[in-house]
Amino acid sequence: MTVHRRPQLPGVRRLARALAVTAATTTALGVTVAGSARALPGPPAEPVAKQDVKAQVDRLYDEAEQASQRFEAAQEYQQRLQSETSALQDQVATGQEDLNRLRQDLAALAGAEYRAGGMDPGVRLMLDSDPDAYLAGARALDQAAQRQNDTLRLVLDRQRRLDQRRSEVGAKLAELEEVRRALAQSRSEVRGRLAKAQRLLNSLGSAERARMVADDARAAEQRATRGTDRIDLGDQPPSSGRAAAALAAAVSKIGSPYVYGSTGPRTFDCSGLMYWSWRQAGVTLPRTSQAQAFAGQRISLGEARPGDLVIFYNDMHHVGMYAGGGVVVHAPYPGARVRYESVNAMPVSGVVRV
Repeated sequence: MTVHRRPQLPGVRRLARALAVTAATTTALGVTVAGSARALPGPPAEPVAKQDVKAQVDRLYDEAEQASQRFEAAQEYQQRLQSETSALQDQVATGQEDLNRLRQDLAALAGAEYRAGGMDPGVRLMLDSDPDAYLAGARALDQAAQRQNDTLRLVLDRQRRLDQRRSEVGAKLAELEEVRRALAQSRSEVRGRLAKAQRLLNSLGSAERARMVADDARAAEQRATRGTDRIDLGDQPPSSGRAAAALAAAVSKIGSPYVYGSTGPRTFDCSGLMYWSWRQAGVTLPRTSQAQAFAGQRISLGEARPGDLVIFYNDMHHVGMYAGGGVVVHAPYPGARVRYESVNAMPVSGVVRV
């Protein structure tokens, strides 16, 4: 049996520093905190219970992660839309060039027919000194007229396709603008919830904040070790060589800080850790946890093997990597670091084998 001892968790001071740095990167919303000098006179506010603050902060972090996944999904879709729009615009430009060339050919054919068609064909045949030459010329004119008709049909078809491409470009540009608005909204949601969480943490004071972070890290370790001093990941092999490489990459990042929107190599969010780890195995996953939930074969939790993705919550806004023995490795939330966690610490939505 392969037994892995969990790496030492970072010290309290370092964790508290990471929490403060993460919160400082967000945009303040200008809401005053409890006890501010700008508050109106009145009776002193009741101190906020530590457990109440922790519950509210956990909820805000959870909501911020949901908004972050929406932001990343919109960002990924924006990039795809920009690429599709650019390709369509290139097609429009090429189609316009082809259409202009066909119109020039059509004008040349029409001019030739006009110059040759000023007399009734029967009269021209009677008066022509060389009827055979005339008949040969008439056949050539018939062929030219057929080419003209063919070119005209081609012009109309190209014009229709060009109009369709232009319509598609217009629709893509409108959709792109809508996605940009969604991006701005999701970014605002993330920042707002992080700022509110930080204000709640500030209400506790630095020492109490540090204790809360340390308590959370100890609780996660106890869940992963089942109260022992080591993590038993079992002896089940990964599902493939690539899964083994991805798991090794994820485990190598234990202790790395959580940062929203980050895909490594020094900081990660939950889906960013999965994305980076599988890239080290030569596989490019989708960027968000919701998209990663459909990036491979869906299996049951009982079938999970090391390297499989474990998707959490009904809306699939969190993801970790199964490490064996009922344990996942994941990036939890701001202020926490990449760590082992019991797979039962969060509601499992599904398991994916890449």
